[in-house]
Amino acid sequence: MKKYLFVMAAILGVFAFGMIGCATKEYVNQQISQSLDSKVNKITQDIEANRNEIMELKNSVAAVSSNVQDALDRAEKAGKLAEGKFLYEATISDASVNFAFDKTELSEEALATLDVIAEELKKENKNVYVEIQGHTDSIGSEEYNLELGEERAENVLSYFHVEHNFPLHRMSTFSYGESQMVVDNDTAENRAENRRVTIVVME
Repeated sequence: MKKYLFVMAAILGVFAFGMIGCATKEYVNQQISQSLDSKVNKITQDIEANRNEIMELKNSVAAVSSNVQDALDRAEKAGKLAEGKFLYEATISDASVNFAFDKTELSEEALATLDVIAEELKKENKNVYVEIQGHTDSIGSEEYNLELGEERAENVLSYFHVEHNFPLHRMSTFSYGESQMVVDNDTAENRAENRRVTIVVME
């Protein structure tokens, strides 16, 4: 009888151990599965975030390239370029140098920035060609803003010529008015950023 009970106890022990082992294995598998799912979700989110950043960058580059290509096309049509090669561009805006609302005058900060750009142009010591592009915010009519953008660009051209002896035949102006905003014109800060002059330097 004791032998029988001992055998039964052993069998029950093995059975219980097997059940515990199965439960433990199932728990471990569940934990591993949850951990993998979490990692996969994180990787998926990272990929999506990277994809969005890449798309935003492409859109930004496309917008800049469009302005530059426009400048190259205009210069080539005017017979101004030998190679049609873009070198670089620089932008001064109300957000950084106080291009005041509805004004075309250059502030002291804007003049200082133009001095730096002019010195860089002189250092290049090349037959560079410069297009000065005027931009405005969206307040006012489209026609008025085109004129305002042109006046701002003309002021920059005049400063380069008078103060830095940059040849007039190597410069031109073009106004985009309000058509090429860099941010929405929904706040005073954003409108200040859209009031700008972009200097495109080509070879």
